[in-house]
Amino acid sequence: MFTGGADGNGHLPRPRRPRRGGLGGGGMGSAPGQGSSAVQPYPAAPPCTDYDMAYFKAYSHIGVHEEMLKDHVRTSTYRNAIMHHQDLISGKVVLDVGCGTGVLSIFCAFAGATRVYAVDASDIAIQAMEIVRENGLSDKVVVLHSRVEDVIIEEKVDVIISEWMGYMLLYESMLGSVIFARDKWLKPGGLILPSHASLYMAPITNSQRYQDSVFFWRDVYGIKMSSMMPLAKQCAFMEPSVETISGENVLTWPTVVSLVDCYTIQAQELETITAAFKFTSMLQAPLHGFAFWFDVEFNGPVRQKSKKQATPSLDGNTQNASPSSKKKKPDVSIVLSTAPEDAPTHWQQTLLYLFEPIELKKDQNIEGSVTISQSQQHARFLNICLKYFTGDQWYVKESVMR
Repeated sequence: MFTGGADGNGHLPRPRRPRRGGLGGGGMGSAPGQGSSAVQPYPAAPPCTDYDMAYFKAYSHIGVHEEMLKDHVRTSTYRNAIMHHQDLISGKVVLDVGCGTGVLSIFCAFAGATRVYAVDASDIAIQAMEIVRENGLSDKVVVLHSRVEDVIIEEKVDVIISEWMGYMLLYESMLGSVIFARDKWLKPGGLILPSHASLYMAPITNSQRYQDSVFFWRDVYGIKMSSMMPLAKQCAFMEPSVETISGENVLTWPTVVSLVDCYTIQAQELETITAAFKFTSMLQAPLHGFAFWFDVEFNGPVRQKSKKQATPSLDGNTQNASPSSKKKKPDVSIVLSTAPEDAPTHWQQTLLYLFEPIELKKDQNIEGSVTISQSQQHARFLNICLKYFTGDQWYVKESVMR
């Protein structure tokens, strides 16, 4: 993720952030604690695959962390959420899943945490140890260099914090590691930050993207190259593209694809998510594709939503979001949004472009379903299948986010 977008083939330049963290820090062996409180069996840690190792290695690069830290919306929102919940963090034990450079762990230490376990599987954990020492926090922040599934922490924790969100919210499958940590170490009534997440989608128009990637080939320095256009479409639009659009590109109100409650969600619920949608175009314009974005909320456990409301919809029974769905709700104190009309973040938006635009009339309906599933090739990848009907014709768009 050096450029914050996709290359000409729609590939993501680099994944975002290590999914797991772990054993190393103050020394080798188990983390210091108050004795094991394990009173129930836990699911076995999944094997660490070659894909995982490549993923962790990618996140050892300083450029990935520099980009995330320079994302002011991301980093300042997390800091604000930590300080907002300072009464639940001060004097408590915190687990930071995928700590990276340790910035969130240090924020928690500044908020008064007694001890913070900062866990990361990539070699950036070695730098995090130095950053912790540089800030005089070695007595509070314990950096553990390993997957969270493999690390030994011999006490329960009061708080779990993690910046687990990938492109399109679920890319990278890091939420599974947060669930593993929650089930193994979080005390009853403990705090999870962020607590809830919502994934949205909407149809979009973006003529400039087609001009830049496809129609460019009609005339290149006076040379006709239209024969390149079919290949250009395949290369540009076969896979999801991560880029920034504005609210002006969005043709309708968004629909909610998935609602996630981090207090109750189970890993198997993330394997396949299906949602039905029905959009009505607010203007006459070409339909170029569909955009996905997300927001996350930082709610305390007392105000958590019911599981029925906050787990991903598997049956496709979703409703279109109202304009206020992307805004702060009465019971939400802190929200991090990646919506097109909000301040840009390094997540940008994820676009699924059509090979051929569809001319929409004002008030024309688009209805169908979207299915997002973890790839059998590798759980960090996402299979995306869109089936939709508009203008008396059915269409299918399938893509893999890898």
